[in-house]
Amino acid sequence: MSNYLTTDQLRDLTVHDQEGEKVGSIGQVFVDDTSQRPDWVTVPTGLFGTKETFVPLAGAQVRGLELHVPFTKDVIKDAPRVDADEHLATEQERHLYAHYGLTDPASAESVTGRSAVPDDGTARSRAAGAGGEHELVRSEERLRVGTEERVAGTARLKKVVVAENVTTTIPVTHEEVRVVREPVRAGEVAAPGIGEAEATVTLHEERPVVGKEKVAVERVRLETTEVTEEAQVNDTVRKEQIAYEGADAESRRDLP
Repeated sequence: MSNYLTTDQLRDLTVHDQEGEKVGSIGQVFVDDTSQRPDWVTVPTGLFGTKETFVPLAGAQVRGLELHVPFTKDVIKDAPRVDADEHLATEQERHLYAHYGLTDPASAESVTGRSAVPDDGTARSRAAGAGGEHELVRSEERLRVGTEERVAGTARLKKVVVAENVTTTIPVTHEEVRVVREPVRAGEVAAPGIGEAEATVTLHEERPVVGKEKVAVERVRLETTEVTEEAQVNDTVRKEQIAYEGADAESRRDLP
């Protein structure tokens, strides 16, 4: 943000994480000793809000009465516990910035109006306090890996009609004629007159009859399941190294 807020304005805001979920109301506001601009705020966390957690204002955005910070709620809750009632020491600030992945107190545009770190990542020197000591802030890049959801493809069910020949065998019956001769006993049947005669027999048979009917045989549906697998990512990160040089060149040595 181009303009920074005053301490009184910040105290009226509530902190929300990068997903828009409320973290809590702002408790204390810590300002830079030199610029007097707000650098940090605290929010109550833990059971019943009994603990206060430091949240950097780097990259924060104000939306109405909400202060949105670019961190998740879990990252904020897991921040190092720092007891600083009136002053945040340099070492304490280092631990906090390291936790939030910010390598330089002036590393990002924020509501404090700090300028961004140059692209070359050059370390800056600053006075450490009234004792006259000087220090260099060593910075390094850290790989931050996340995931995003995208469309991998589509699947659909399609029903088509396939014609096939079906052959089956069924039993069929028919009637046949055979001649049966039986002797006639005397007196059983009156003898007919002599002449021509004929008898007709109707024969029957079964023939196959074909018919078709539509019946449901199965139900098919699509289901999706989530499969988790390991994916490797590779990138190059840079870090700064600080070397100590004494009065002569031979006393030069690299610091860890």
